[in-house]
Amino acid sequence: MAQQFESVFAGKRLAVSSPQGRFQAGSERIDGTVLTDAHAHGKQLFLEFDNDLVLRVHLGLYGAWSFGGDSSFRGASSIGAPRRIGEQETPDDDDGTYEGPPAPVGAVRVRLVSDTGWADLRGPTACEVITQGERAAVVAKLGPDPLNHESDATEFVRRIRRTRTSVGLSLMNQVVVSGVGNVYRAEALFRRRINPWLPGLSLGEVEALALWADLEVLMADGVRIGRIITTAPSHRSKRVADGGLVPVEEAHYVYKRTGLECRICHTSISMSEMGARKLYWCPRCQAA
Repeated sequence: MAQQFESVFAGKRLAVSSPQGRFQAGSERIDGTVLTDAHAHGKQLFLEFDNDLVLRVHLGLYGAWSFGGDSSFRGASSIGAPRRIGEQETPDDDDGTYEGPPAPVGAVRVRLVSDTGWADLRGPTACEVITQGERAAVVAKLGPDPLNHESDATEFVRRIRRTRTSVGLSLMNQVVVSGVGNVYRAEALFRRRINPWLPGLSLGEVEALALWADLEVLMADGVRIGRIITTAPSHRSKRVADGGLVPVEEAHYVYKRTGLECRICHTSISMSEMGARKLYWCPRCQAA
């Protein structure tokens, strides 16, 4: 999302509004300003403006951005959680013309409009205008981000190994590591053959460093291709391994594969509750 905002809005003066009305005061603080930078730390998106204010957005489980505009916006119609039927954005004309944003559809918390396109935000967990100092304070409370090259792997190792909390719970704790969600938790633990209930104190330093390295690779791949694909080509069907498009059923080792055979040992994949979320794992490959 940060890359998308950077490519279509950076350097442009934006009209900012709240069609829903719930963010009117915040939108007025940045209306008419220029977007100077867009970056992310974990699940937090920060849009910076030339009046030194920052729009902080956390989509959560239900938030989504919709985009539209001229040719520069093609291929970025929506990013985030799927919306209900009837809440999709109105597509721009097929002939490539752009005549301004459509009427808002659904509960649009924030609308950003430039001379070339628009972006609508619906259903975020967090949406606020903050100062640069407040932005720094938010980031300071978060764990290292595998997608941020400035993040320190040794800090991740220290945080995940300092407690008896299970590794499976710690990976979803944004204070321990930023950006890891339920899919990456399940898949990274399987790929490293780590039992989800292993206490952090029992995780070896070498194991923790390898887990961080794998998260760096997996999450960077996710940004690059726009999908979460964690399986190695050798563990997919021959047709897919030969270069075909990876279908959903071939993309993961354990996530949402309850009862299906493990791709490695053929044991049935299990599903358990952990931290109020579903955890998928292989009882044999990830045995205690």
